Amino acid sequence: QVQLVESGGGLVQAGGSLRLSCAASGRTFSGYIMGWFRQGPEKERNEREFVAGISGSGGTTYYTDSVKGRFTISRDNAKNTVYLQMNSLKPEDTAVYYCAANTWSTLMAQKSHYAYWGQGTQVAVSS
Repeated sequence: QVQLVESGGGLVQAGGSLRLSCAASGRTFSGYIMGWFRQGPEKERNEREFVAGISGSGGTTYYTDSVKGRFTISRDNAKNTVYLQMNSLKPEDTAVYYCAANTWSTLMAQKSHYAYWGQGTQVAVSS
């Protein structure tokens, strides 16, 4: 079992920055992939989209095209925490952001491979 708790969301103007954090507990943190997903306003859970993923060691990262160059995923295995640094935010980044743990596969962008999810943190970007 893995427990995940996100923090760091909020309201920011377009062009601004936020850093999300996700604290994990329950299993050896460095042993699995972590990902960030987001669910936009009026979107259903099955429309939750992949944002970024990072390998257990932190040596490999992967991003969806719309955030490349703006968002950075990182992890601190000593603190059992994964981060999402979001810069140059746009109104279309407005969503609830979820961190998730993929404990069994190597596919970072495959939502169905993530068995554990946090409760989400709201990010709102005003124009």
